[in-house]
Amino acid sequence: MDKHIPPTDPAEAAAWVEFYYQQGWSDGLPLVPPTEESVRAMLEAGQVKAAESLGTIAERNVTIPAEKVAINAVMAGCLPEYFPVVLAAVRGLCRPEFHYHNPATSTGGSALTLIVNGPIGPALGINATHNAFGPGFRPNATIGRALRLVMLNVLNTRPGLLDKATLGSPGKYAFCFAENEDNHPWQPLHVERGFRPEDSTVTLYASNTLMGVYNQLASTPEPLLLEFADAVCNLASPNVYGFNQSLLVLAGEHAAIIKHSGWSRRQVQEWVIQQARRRVADFKRAGRLPGEISPEDETTWRYVMRDPDDVLIVCAGAQGGSWSACLPGWGNKWTRSVTELVQG
Repeated sequence: MDKHIPPTDPAEAAAWVEFYYQQGWSDGLPLVPPTEESVRAMLEAGQVKAAESLGTIAERNVTIPAEKVAINAVMAGCLPEYFPVVLAAVRGLCRPEFHYHNPATSTGGSALTLIVNGPIGPALGINATHNAFGPGFRPNATIGRALRLVMLNVLNTRPGLLDKATLGSPGKYAFCFAENEDNHPWQPLHVERGFRPEDSTVTLYASNTLMGVYNQLASTPEPLLLEFADAVCNLASPNVYGFNQSLLVLAGEHAAIIKHSGWSRRQVQEWVIQQARRRVADFKRAGRLPGEISPEDETTWRYVMRDPDDVLIVCAGAQGGSWSACLPGWGNKWTRSVTELVQG
Protein backbone atom coordinates (compact mmCIF):
# COMPACT_ATOMS: atom_id res chain seq x y z
CA MET A 1 0.00 0.00 0.00
CA ASP A 2 1.52 3.32 -1.09
CA LYS A 3 1.02 6.62 0.66
CA HIS A 4 -1.52 8.87 -1.04
CA ILE A 5 -1.55 12.25 0.66
CA PRO A 6 -4.90 13.99 0.11
CA PRO A 7 -5.58 17.73 0.07
CA THR A 8 -7.45 19.38 2.90
CA ASP A 9 -10.48 20.41 0.86
CA PRO A 10 -13.48 18.34 2.12
CA ALA A 11 -14.77 17.56 -1.36
CA GLU A 12 -11.39 16.34 -2.49
CA ALA A 13 -10.97 14.40 0.76
CA ALA A 14 -14.26 12.63 0.03
CA ALA A 15 -12.87 11.66 -3.36
CA TRP A 16 -9.84 10.16 -1.62
CA VAL A 17 -12.15 8.12 0.61
CA GLU A 18 -13.76 6.67 -2.51
CA PHE A 19 -10.33 6.06 -3.99
CA TYR A 20 -9.34 4.02 -0.93
CA TYR A 21 -12.48 1.93 -1.35
CA GLN A 22 -11.53 1.27 -4.96
CA GLN A 23 -8.05 0.19 -3.91
CA GLY A 24 -9.53 -2.38 -1.48
CA TRP A 25 -7.86 -0.83 1.56
CA SER A 26 -11.04 -0.46 3.63
CA ASP A 27 -12.68 -2.82 6.09
CA GLY A 28 -15.97 -1.70 4.57
CA LEU A 29 -16.22 1.57 6.48
CA PRO A 30 -14.89 4.97 5.36
CA LEU A 31 -11.21 5.63 6.04
CA VAL A 32 -9.61 8.81 7.35
CA PRO A 33 -7.29 10.13 4.61
CA PRO A 34 -3.73 10.24 6.00
CA THR A 35 -1.39 13.18 5.51
CA GLU A 36 2.36 13.43 5.95
CA GLU A 37 1.75 15.37 9.16
CA SER A 38 -0.72 12.88 10.65
CA VAL A 39 1.53 9.90 9.89
CA ARG A 40 4.53 11.73 11.35
CA ALA A 41 2.55 12.53 14.50
CA MET A 42 1.75 8.83 14.93
CA LEU A 43 5.39 7.82 14.59
CA GLU A 44 6.50 10.49 17.04
CA ALA A 45 3.88 9.45 19.58
CA GLY A 46 5.06 5.86 19.31
CA GLN A 47 8.73 6.90 19.43
CA VAL A 48 9.51 4.80 16.36
CA LYS A 49 11.15 5.49 13.01
CA ALA A 50 9.24 4.98 9.77
CA ALA A 51 11.42 2.08 8.56
CA GLU A 52 11.68 0.41 11.97
CA SER A 53 10.54 -3.22 11.96
CA LEU A 54 7.93 -4.17 14.53
CA GLY A 55 8.36 -7.87 13.83
CA THR A 56 7.90 -10.60 11.27
CA ILE A 57 5.10 -13.05 10.59
CA ALA A 58 7.16 -16.04 9.52
CA GLU A 59 4.25 -18.01 8.02
CA ARG A 60 3.43 -15.03 5.78
CA ASN A 61 7.07 -14.09 5.11
CA VAL A 62 6.15 -10.49 5.96
CA THR A 63 8.01 -7.91 8.03
CA ILE A 64 5.87 -5.09 9.42
CA PRO A 65 7.39 -1.57 9.23
CA ALA A 66 6.22 1.08 11.66
CA GLU A 67 5.26 3.53 8.91
CA LYS A 68 2.66 1.17 7.44
CA VAL A 69 1.16 0.67 10.89
CA ALA A 70 1.06 4.45 11.38
CA ILE A 71 -0.76 4.94 8.06
CA ASN A 72 -3.36 2.33 8.98
CA ALA A 73 -3.79 3.83 12.45
CA VAL A 74 -4.54 7.22 10.90
CA MET A 75 -7.01 5.64 8.46
CA ALA A 76 -8.70 3.84 11.38
CA GLY A 77 -9.30 7.17 13.12
CA CYS A 78 -6.74 6.83 15.93
CA LEU A 79 -5.36 9.83 17.77
CA PRO A 80 -1.55 9.86 18.06
CA GLU A 81 -1.71 9.11 21.77
CA TYR A 82 -3.36 5.77 20.97
CA PHE A 83 -0.46 4.68 18.80
CA PRO A 84 1.71 3.07 21.53
CA VAL A 85 -1.20 0.70 22.22
CA VAL A 86 -1.50 -0.15 18.52
CA LEU A 87 2.25 -0.80 18.35
CA ALA A 88 2.08 -3.18 21.31
CA ALA A 89 -0.80 -5.06 19.67
CA VAL A 90 1.13 -5.42 16.39
CA ARG A 91 4.20 -6.66 18.25
CA GLY A 92 1.92 -9.23 19.87
CA LEU A 93 0.80 -10.41 16.42
CA CYS A 94 4.44 -11.18 15.65
CA ARG A 95 5.10 -13.28 18.75
CA PRO A 96 5.82 -16.88 17.63
CA GLU A 97 3.57 -18.39 20.30
CA PHE A 98 0.59 -16.42 19.00
CA HIS A 99 0.92 -18.17 15.61
CA TYR A 100 -0.86 -15.40 13.75
CA HIS A 101 -1.49 -17.37 10.57
CA ASN A 102 -3.57 -20.00 12.35
CA PRO A 103 -6.40 -17.97 13.94
CA ALA A 104 -6.30 -15.32 11.20
CA THR A 105 -6.78 -17.81 8.36
CA SER A 106 -9.06 -20.45 9.89
CA THR A 107 -12.61 -21.12 8.75
CA GLY A 108 -13.57 -20.51 12.39
CA GLY A 109 -13.23 -16.77 11.83
CA SER A 110 -11.80 -15.74 15.19
CA ALA A 111 -11.87 -12.14 16.36
CA LEU A 112 -8.57 -10.85 17.71
CA THR A 113 -9.43 -9.35 21.07
CA LEU A 114 -7.33 -6.64 22.73
CA ILE A 115 -7.45 -6.34 26.53
CA VAL A 116 -5.76 -3.18 27.84
CA ASN A 117 -4.42 -3.06 31.38
CA GLY A 118 -2.68 -0.49 33.53
CA PRO A 119 -2.77 3.31 33.73
CA ILE A 120 -2.98 3.88 29.98
CA GLY A 121 -6.55 2.58 29.88
CA PRO A 122 -8.06 5.35 32.01
CA ALA A 123 -5.59 7.90 30.61
CA LEU A 124 -6.82 7.32 27.06
CA GLY A 125 -10.46 6.82 28.02
CA ILE A 126 -10.54 3.19 26.84
CA ASN A 127 -13.94 1.96 27.94
CA ALA A 128 -13.98 -0.72 30.64
CA THR A 129 -17.55 -0.34 31.93
CA HIS A 130 -20.92 0.33 30.23
CA ASN A 131 -21.08 -1.31 26.79
CA ALA A 132 -17.39 -2.23 27.01
CA PHE A 133 -17.66 -4.53 23.98
CA GLY A 134 -19.87 -2.17 21.99
CA PRO A 135 -19.77 1.16 20.12
CA GLY A 136 -19.52 4.70 21.41
CA PHE A 137 -15.88 5.06 22.45
CA ARG A 138 -13.26 6.27 20.02
CA PRO A 139 -10.18 4.58 21.52
CA ASN A 140 -11.86 1.16 21.75
CA ALA A 141 -13.17 1.37 18.20
CA THR A 142 -10.14 2.85 16.48
CA ILE A 143 -7.39 0.91 18.25
CA GLY A 144 -9.13 -2.36 17.46
CA ARG A 145 -9.86 -1.20 13.92
CA ALA A 146 -6.22 -0.19 13.36
CA LEU A 147 -5.10 -3.73 14.11
CA ARG A 148 -7.61 -5.16 11.62
CA LEU A 149 -6.54 -2.69 8.92
CA VAL A 150 -2.93 -3.79 9.45
CA MET A 151 -4.10 -7.36 8.99
CA LEU A 152 -5.89 -6.42 5.77
CA ASN A 153 -3.38 -4.07 4.19
CA VAL A 154 -0.01 -5.26 5.47
CA LEU A 155 -0.61 -8.99 6.04
CA ASN A 156 -3.12 -9.47 3.19
CA THR A 157 -5.64 -11.15 5.50
CA ARG A 158 -8.57 -10.54 3.15
CA PRO A 159 -11.86 -12.47 2.98
CA GLY A 160 -11.60 -15.37 0.58
CA LEU A 161 -7.86 -14.92 0.14
CA LEU A 162 -5.90 -15.42 3.37
CA ASP A 163 -8.99 -15.07 5.55
CA LYS A 164 -11.00 -18.26 5.07
CA ALA A 165 -13.68 -17.57 7.70
CA THR A 166 -16.95 -19.34 6.95
CA LEU A 167 -19.03 -16.64 8.67
CA GLY A 168 -16.63 -14.37 10.52
CA SER A 169 -17.63 -12.17 13.44
CA PRO A 170 -18.57 -8.51 14.02
CA GLY A 171 -15.62 -8.54 16.45
CA LYS A 172 -13.34 -8.66 13.41
CA TYR A 173 -14.07 -4.98 12.77
CA ALA A 174 -12.73 -3.95 16.18
CA PHE A 175 -12.59 -5.66 19.54
CA CYS A 176 -10.71 -3.68 22.16
CA PHE A 177 -11.59 -2.96 25.78
CA ALA A 178 -9.85 -2.14 29.03
CA GLU A 179 -10.01 -4.28 32.13
CA ASN A 180 -12.03 -2.71 34.93
CA GLU A 181 -9.43 -2.82 37.69
CA ASP A 182 -11.64 -1.13 40.32
CA ASN A 183 -13.36 -3.42 42.83
CA HIS A 184 -11.54 -6.39 41.32
CA PRO A 185 -11.66 -9.73 43.19
CA TRP A 186 -7.92 -10.14 42.67
CA GLN A 187 -5.00 -8.50 40.94
CA PRO A 188 -5.60 -7.53 37.29
CA LEU A 189 -4.59 -9.69 34.35
CA HIS A 190 -1.28 -8.01 33.57
CA VAL A 191 -0.07 -8.33 37.17
CA GLU A 192 -1.14 -11.98 37.17
CA ARG A 193 1.08 -12.35 34.09
CA GLY A 194 4.15 -10.90 35.78
CA PHE A 195 3.93 -7.19 35.05
CA ARG A 196 3.93 -4.40 37.64
CA PRO A 197 0.65 -2.63 38.52
CA GLU A 198 2.04 0.62 37.09
CA ASP A 199 2.87 -1.03 33.75
CA SER A 200 0.49 -0.66 30.82
CA THR A 201 -0.04 -3.71 28.64
CA VAL A 202 -2.10 -5.15 25.82
CA THR A 203 -3.15 -8.80 25.83
CA LEU A 204 -3.93 -10.27 22.43
CA TYR A 205 -6.41 -13.16 22.49
CA ALA A 206 -8.00 -15.08 19.60
CA SER A 207 -11.70 -15.38 20.48
CA ASN A 208 -13.76 -17.99 18.70
CA THR A 209 -17.08 -16.44 19.72
CA LEU A 210 -18.81 -14.42 22.45
CA MET A 211 -21.48 -15.84 24.72
CA GLY A 212 -23.45 -13.88 27.28
CA VAL A 213 -23.60 -15.39 30.79
CA TYR A 214 -26.76 -14.32 32.63
CA ASN A 215 -27.57 -15.10 36.26
CA GLN A 216 -29.77 -12.92 38.46
CA LEU A 217 -30.26 -15.35 41.35
CA ALA A 218 -26.76 -16.61 42.16
CA SER A 219 -25.31 -15.35 45.45
CA THR A 220 -22.42 -17.82 45.67
CA PRO A 221 -19.77 -18.78 43.12
CA GLU A 222 -20.93 -22.31 42.29
CA PRO A 223 -24.15 -21.66 40.31
CA LEU A 224 -22.56 -18.72 38.50
CA LEU A 225 -19.42 -20.62 37.57
CA LEU A 226 -21.50 -23.60 36.46
CA GLU A 227 -22.88 -21.33 33.72
CA PHE A 228 -19.37 -20.34 32.66
CA ALA A 229 -18.35 -23.99 32.55
CA ASP A 230 -21.39 -24.83 30.44
CA ALA A 231 -20.55 -21.98 28.04
CA VAL A 232 -17.01 -23.33 27.71
CA CYS A 233 -18.32 -26.84 27.12
CA ASN A 234 -21.44 -26.39 25.00
CA LEU A 235 -21.99 -29.06 22.37
CA ALA A 236 -21.57 -26.57 19.51
CA SER A 237 -18.12 -25.49 20.67
CA PRO A 238 -15.18 -26.64 18.54
CA ASN A 239 -13.33 -27.43 21.75
CA VAL A 240 -13.92 -31.11 22.50
CA TYR A 241 -10.27 -32.13 22.65
CA GLY A 242 -9.05 -29.99 25.55
CA PHE A 243 -6.81 -27.63 23.60
CA ASN A 244 -8.46 -24.24 24.01
CA GLN A 245 -7.95 -21.30 26.27
CA SER A 246 -11.14 -19.55 27.36
CA LEU A 247 -11.67 -15.98 28.50
CA LEU A 248 -14.17 -15.32 31.29
CA VAL A 249 -15.26 -11.69 31.65
CA LEU A 250 -16.82 -10.87 35.02
CA ALA A 251 -19.04 -7.79 35.06
CA GLY A 252 -19.96 -5.83 38.18
CA GLU A 253 -22.53 -7.91 40.05
CA HIS A 254 -20.87 -11.20 39.23
CA ALA A 255 -17.40 -9.88 40.09
CA ALA A 256 -18.83 -8.81 43.46
CA ILE A 257 -20.13 -12.34 44.12
CA ILE A 258 -16.65 -13.77 43.56
CA LYS A 259 -14.99 -11.02 45.61
CA HIS A 260 -17.30 -11.44 48.59
CA SER A 261 -16.91 -15.22 48.51
CA GLY A 262 -13.18 -15.01 49.11
CA TRP A 263 -12.45 -17.50 46.33
CA SER A 264 -9.01 -17.12 44.77
CA ARG A 265 -8.42 -16.92 41.05
CA ARG A 266 -6.93 -20.43 41.18
CA GLN A 267 -10.02 -21.81 42.94
CA VAL A 268 -12.23 -20.36 40.20
CA GLN A 269 -10.01 -21.71 37.45
CA GLU A 270 -9.85 -25.21 38.93
CA TRP A 271 -13.60 -25.30 39.58
CA VAL A 272 -14.38 -24.36 35.99
CA ILE A 273 -11.89 -26.96 34.72
CA GLN A 274 -13.65 -29.69 36.70
CA GLN A 275 -17.13 -28.68 35.58
CA ALA A 276 -16.37 -28.01 31.91
CA ARG A 277 -17.20 -31.55 30.86
CA ARG A 278 -19.75 -33.67 29.00
CA ARG A 279 -20.35 -37.36 28.81
CA VAL A 280 -18.78 -39.05 25.81
CA ALA A 281 -22.29 -40.21 24.87
CA ASP A 282 -23.46 -36.58 24.66
CA PHE A 283 -20.67 -35.73 22.25
CA LYS A 284 -21.43 -38.79 20.12
CA ARG A 285 -25.16 -38.03 19.98
CA ALA A 286 -24.34 -34.56 18.75
CA GLY A 287 -21.99 -35.92 16.10
CA ARG A 288 -18.98 -34.32 17.72
CA LEU A 289 -17.18 -37.61 18.30
CA PRO A 290 -17.21 -40.61 15.96
CA GLY A 291 -18.41 -44.13 16.72
CA GLU A 292 -21.39 -45.93 18.16
CA ILE A 293 -22.50 -45.11 21.69
CA SER A 294 -21.45 -47.79 24.15
CA PRO A 295 -22.79 -48.27 27.70
CA GLU A 296 -19.49 -46.94 29.04
CA ASP A 297 -19.96 -43.71 27.10
CA GLU A 298 -22.99 -42.86 29.26
CA THR A 299 -20.84 -42.66 32.38
CA THR A 300 -17.49 -41.56 30.97
CA TRP A 301 -16.71 -37.85 31.27
CA ARG A 302 -14.71 -35.91 28.73
CA TYR A 303 -13.10 -32.74 30.05
CA VAL A 304 -12.61 -29.99 27.48
CA MET A 305 -9.93 -28.08 29.38
CA ARG A 306 -6.80 -29.40 31.02
CA ASP A 307 -4.72 -26.57 32.48
CA PRO A 308 -6.25 -24.09 34.98
CA ASP A 309 -3.98 -21.38 33.55
CA ASP A 310 -5.91 -21.69 30.29
CA VAL A 311 -8.91 -20.14 32.05
CA LEU A 312 -8.24 -16.43 31.60
CA ILE A 313 -10.31 -14.17 33.84
CA VAL A 314 -10.76 -10.40 33.54
CA CYS A 315 -13.26 -7.87 34.84
CA ALA A 316 -15.13 -5.48 32.55
CA GLY A 317 -18.61 -4.08 32.13
CA ALA A 318 -21.03 -2.04 34.21
CA GLN A 319 -21.82 -2.52 37.88
CA GLY A 320 -25.54 -2.98 37.28
CA GLY A 321 -27.16 -5.93 35.56
CA SER A 322 -26.62 -9.66 35.93
CA TRP A 323 -24.55 -10.20 32.80
CA SER A 324 -21.02 -11.44 32.23
CA ALA A 325 -19.48 -13.10 29.19
CA CYS A 326 -17.50 -16.11 28.06
CA LEU A 327 -15.23 -15.93 25.03
CA PRO A 328 -14.08 -19.47 24.17
CA GLY A 329 -10.69 -19.40 22.49
CA TRP A 330 -9.85 -20.37 18.95
CA GLY A 331 -7.42 -23.06 20.06
CA ASN A 332 -4.69 -23.41 22.66
CA LYS A 333 -2.75 -26.00 20.67
CA TRP A 334 -2.50 -23.66 17.66
CA THR A 335 -2.39 -20.20 19.27
CA ARG A 336 -1.58 -18.76 22.70
CA SER A 337 -2.68 -15.41 24.12
CA VAL A 338 0.21 -12.99 24.58
CA THR A 339 0.69 -9.88 26.70
CA GLU A 340 2.85 -7.01 25.43
CA LEU A 341 4.18 -4.01 27.36
CA VAL A 342 3.04 -0.65 26.02
CA GLN A 343 6.28 1.24 25.53
CA GLY A 344 6.90 4.94 25.92
